[in-house]
Amino acid sequence: MSKIELHRPQALAKPDALNWDAPSEALARWSETGVYAASEDPNTISIFDFIGSDPWTGGGFNAKRLAGALRAIGNKDVTVAINSPGGDMFEGLAMYNMLADHPGAVTVKVMGVAASAASIIAMAGDEIQMGLGSFLMIHNAWGAVIGNQNDMREAADTFAQFDSAMADIYEHRTGMDKKKIAKMMDAETFMTAKDAVEMGFATSTFEAPEKSGDTKASAEMHARRRLEATLAQTGMPRSERRKLIREAVGTHDAAETDKPSAVIEPALAANLLSLFKS
Repeated sequence: MSKIELHRPQALAKPDALNWDAPSEALARWSETGVYAASEDPNTISIFDFIGSDPWTGGGFNAKRLAGALRAIGNKDVTVAINSPGGDMFEGLAMYNMLADHPGAVTVKVMGVAASAASIIAMAGDEIQMGLGSFLMIHNAWGAVIGNQNDMREAADTFAQFDSAMADIYEHRTGMDKKKIAKMMDAETFMTAKDAVEMGFATSTFEAPEKSGDTKASAEMHARRRLEATLAQTGMPRSERRKLIREAVGTHDAAETDKPSAVIEPALAANLLSLFKS
């Protein structure tokens, strides 16, 4: 497989008052995808979490982790498996550029959902493969801002710059008109595997990947995702959601990358979900 020419966005400054988040609909879809086991292939990088660091749980997948994984792989071809609702756009663009600079060929495999910042990372693949039943989602920059009117204006300007940068990446990848892409972003467009291939956001499909076994860890992870998706639909910011979950159920001392850092029993999650839905 040969490397393709990718669009390189300009660097953007991050306002101090801005906190990125994933849209509630992306969280909802992600929460229903199940949990996938990380590949044992040393040349495969699994991104199965929020994009960016999570100070409340120690989770998230950020540019620092990707850089370390790419250093370990060296100049070899790499596969990036994605199931993520998105998150921090600065981290997403940084990871996109890292993969674009990687000397080996990059194959991206969308396992469940690649939304928001995760969809930008996916665009760095020389090949972008969509699992049957998976979704790719594009939208305008999304986040929460706390501050005065100047902070709000600065954040709005940053959002506009990010929207333009993302549209440039999608336009270069697909060959679609940028105005049409902007309308798709305005509408928070979810694409099936077939749609993504037909519109040029992906190159091929593959059989639906296997989920991890029915283990306690995977059940806890699934429960935490469902709970967070429900909290997000109430309008609760990510920092408050994670803090509430952490205080409600406690944490492990140190979570592995493919295990939940918050211990959530499925029965407890069901009770909490019923409470918030009512």
